[in-house]
Amino acid sequence: MTIAPRRLVNFLAGLRTHRLRARLHAQGNGTEQQRAAFRVLLTRFEKTEFGRQHGLHARSSYDEFRARVPLRTSAEFRAFTERMAGGATNVLWPGRCTHFVYTAGTVDGTPKMLPVTADMFRHLRAAITDAWLMHAARVGRISVFEGRHVHTGPSTALMAAHGARAGYVDGIVRASLSEWSRHNLSAPSAALAELPEGAEKTAALVQALGARDVRLAAGTPGALIALLQEAARAGAHWPNLECCVHTGTILGIQEKALVEAAGARVSLHELYAGAEGVFAAQDGDARGGLRLFTDAGIFFEFLPVRELSAEGGGASRPQCLPLAEVKTDVEYALVVTTPAGVARCIVGDTVRFVSTTPPRLIVTGRTEFLLNSFGEQVTERELSDALIDVCVRNQWEAVHFHVAPYFTRKVPRVQGCHEWWVELRPGTMRTPTGPLLAAELDAELGRRNRDYTARRANGALEAPVVRLVMPGVFTQWSELHPTFGGPGKLARCRNDRLMADQLAGIARFHTGTIAPFAP
Repeated sequence: MTIAPRRLVNFLAGLRTHRLRARLHAQGNGTEQQRAAFRVLLTRFEKTEFGRQHGLHARSSYDEFRARVPLRTSAEFRAFTERMAGGATNVLWPGRCTHFVYTAGTVDGTPKMLPVTADMFRHLRAAITDAWLMHAARVGRISVFEGRHVHTGPSTALMAAHGARAGYVDGIVRASLSEWSRHNLSAPSAALAELPEGAEKTAALVQALGARDVRLAAGTPGALIALLQEAARAGAHWPNLECCVHTGTILGIQEKALVEAAGARVSLHELYAGAEGVFAAQDGDARGGLRLFTDAGIFFEFLPVRELSAEGGGASRPQCLPLAEVKTDVEYALVVTTPAGVARCIVGDTVRFVSTTPPRLIVTGRTEFLLNSFGEQVTERELSDALIDVCVRNQWEAVHFHVAPYFTRKVPRVQGCHEWWVELRPGTMRTPTGPLLAAELDAELGRRNRDYTARRANGALEAPVVRLVMPGVFTQWSELHPTFGGPGKLARCRNDRLMADQLAGIARFHTGTIAPFAP
C-alpha cells in the first residue's frame, strides 16, 4: 500500500477523477483547448532563435505558422538539439535545456535526440496523471492509487554529458514523476529500473516486488507478458493487480497472450506516447479509440497519408489540417508541436479518427512502414487484424509476424507480392500450411482495403506468400538487432526488405529458394 494514509489518497484521487470527468465533458471537440495551446506555444517561440528564424510572434495566425514552419522529422532537429546540449540558450525554447530524450530508433536503428524542457516535464506529469485517472473513471473505482505501480521495459538510466542528461522515454518519464508519486506509487527501486531490458531484469523485478500490493503494471505488451508470466512462475502474489497499461506498439496479436497472463479481472488500458510527448489514452472501450489530450500543452496537426509519397517524403507543400478539420475514417500522419520547442514534427505514426466529438483515434501503424510498394496503402493495423481474424477462424495463434514486399519485376511496371513471415504457437488443432494461410490472408485484406483489392485486380500485386518459421526465429532476430527499438518495438511490416532478408538468414532460407516465383 502507499505510504500516505489511504483515506487521504482516496479523497484526492476521487476528487481529481471527478474533475477529470467534468473537464473531458466540457471539452467537446477539443478545438478551443487546441487554440489555447497554440497561443501559449507561440508566446514561447517568440523568445527563441527558432521563432525569429521563422518569423513567429505571439500574434501569428495558424495559416502563417503553417506557411512559415516546414514539416520536419526528429532527425532534422539535430542541429538545434546539439547546440542546446552544448549549453546554448533560447534555441528552440526559452532558457537552457538540461535534459534530452532519445527516440526508439525503430526505423533505421539510430536513435534521435530531442530536448526535454521544464515545460515538457510538466506536460508529461499532467498527461500521465490524466491517463491513470481515465482508468479510474472508466472502471468506476479509484483503488488503483491505493497500491504500487510497476513499469517494466528498457533502462531508465540517464547519461550525463556536457552538463546535460539524456536517456530513453522510460528514463525521462521516471524523472518527470513528482516526489509524491515516487514515494507512494512507483514500485521498483532506481537501481532495478536502470537495469537493461531483458529476462534478468524481469526476474529481478518479480523477486523484489514479491508479495507487495501491486495495483498497476505498465510497459510494452511483450514486456508486460514476460513480467506476468515470470510472476506466475515465481509464485509472486499480486491479488490486487487491476490495470495493465500497454504502450509502444499496436496490441494486435499479443492481446490474447496478455489477457491470459494478466487474468480476466485485470483491465487493459492503452496509452499512446512517444519521445515527442504523451498524445492520447483510453477513456472507454479500447475499440472506441483513444481520447486525444487536447489540453496538455501539445498542438496537433494531421497530414493525410495520401499526400505522402511511397518513399516516405511529402509533396512540395503538403497541407496539414488542424484538429477542427479532421474527418473520421481517414488515415493521417501525426504532426506535433510541443512545449520542448519541437515544432511541426512528423512523429512517424499513422492514425485514424473514430470520432471527432470527442476526438478519439486509433493508431494504425508507422508512416515509414506503410506497405505501399505497389500502391496498395496497407497499414500495420490492417495486417494485424487480418491475421488475427484468420487465426481465430482456424484455431491458430500467431506469436510474431512481419510483412515485406517481394518484387518479381520492376519494368515495364513494378510488380510483386507481399511476403509474410509468421511464427505460430505450437500445438494447433488444425495443421497450418503457408499456402492455406496465404489464401485466407489475401481474401481478408481484400475485404478490408480497397486499394489492395484494386492492385490485386490489375495484376500489380500478386498473391501473397507465407513463410512459417520455427519458434524462436523472431526472438533471435531481436537479440541480433537490439538497436531497432528492442523486442517490444518489432516492426510488423516494412516497405523495404531489410528485416525480411535478415529473417531469411536466421530461418536459413537460401537465396535461391526465397523467391516464390519461377524465373
